[in-house]
Amino acid sequence: MTLWFVFALMTVAAIFAVLWPLGRTSRAQAQGSEVAVYKDQLAEIERDLAAGLILAPEAEAARVEISRRLLAAAASEPAPAPMSNLKWRRAAAVLALAGLPLVAAGVYMPLGSPRLQDFPLAQRERGSGMAQSLENLVVQVEQHLEKNPTDGRGWNVLAPVLERLGRFDDAVRAYRNSLTYNGESAERRSDLGEAIAAAAGGVVTAEAKAEFERAHALNADDPKANYFLGLAAEQDGRKDDAANIWRALLAKAPADAPWRALVQSSLARVGGGGTLPALSDEAIAASKDMAETDRNAMVRGMVDRLATRLKQNGDDVEGWLRLVRAYLVMGERDKAMGASVDARQAVASNAERLRQLNEGLRTLGIGG
Repeated sequence: MTLWFVFALMTVAAIFAVLWPLGRTSRAQAQGSEVAVYKDQLAEIERDLAAGLILAPEAEAARVEISRRLLAAAASEPAPAPMSNLKWRRAAAVLALAGLPLVAAGVYMPLGSPRLQDFPLAQRERGSGMAQSLENLVVQVEQHLEKNPTDGRGWNVLAPVLERLGRFDDAVRAYRNSLTYNGESAERRSDLGEAIAAAAGGVVTAEAKAEFERAHALNADDPKANYFLGLAAEQDGRKDDAANIWRALLAKAPADAPWRALVQSSLARVGGGGTLPALSDEAIAASKDMAETDRNAMVRGMVDRLATRLKQNGDDVEGWLRLVRAYLVMGERDKAMGASVDARQAVASNAERLRQLNEGLRTLGIGG
């Protein structure tokens, strides 16, 4: 209640500061106006002349000059407000003083009442300014491209944004226009193939595969083209070919490549990356001489330790992907799904990590 009382006092003080001048007469202004000053100066000249302080010619010249200024000031000074206007101003001031708090309360109660239910974090994020800014960007760029359809740079900007918003068919069209007006490149061909695959629900169709093959012909080391060509081989049932493509891709990949974890997870999925990725060389060497049950127990222990660590520190996207991948390899899909839910909750506050996680989960066959 103290806070609301302070707010009320501040409101009243602000209203009085604005409305007080409206209720005052023009008497004070008239007394301090230029006209009053010049009249005082004329009277002073008369007193000085009578006292013999100035000569008559000097007094006359001063009278003329001050009279000229007096006439000019009188002509430019606004006429005093009639008493009727003053009454209306005072009535308006009283009405505003009483009505403004009532209007404020009427607006606050439906829109800002403390009795309204909480707005969950997930809903705030879904309706965040980021999504709105992307939508605004799309509208602006689309309007620009309607007038300038040959603007290759505009299509370059629009295509990935459309893909991020899930408008895959529109993204395919934008990528095609980007190729038309910007020219051939491995990156543009790979982006187009990815959009076609996304529009097909993640399936590398013949059309998408053709785009990746064109990208590979332009640049044999293009990571996106190689990854999706491996995915196409896996979807065709050629897991060995997929594993070979991904192994070669990893062999050339920089240690800090952001897509390295995705390729590793895909390699593990086709059985080409070991039972559990990220095992140390010492652990792998030790496991070779173990019985199958002991080896499985060792792997289970590593998986459990990884799960425990991620519960304490959930910012490790690659760790979450390793955990989901391990559960899938062990045939525990329910645990993999549960881990994917936990992972999304853990990185929900970081848009970039959430994007990387979702891409990795889609690669593992866990979407949504």
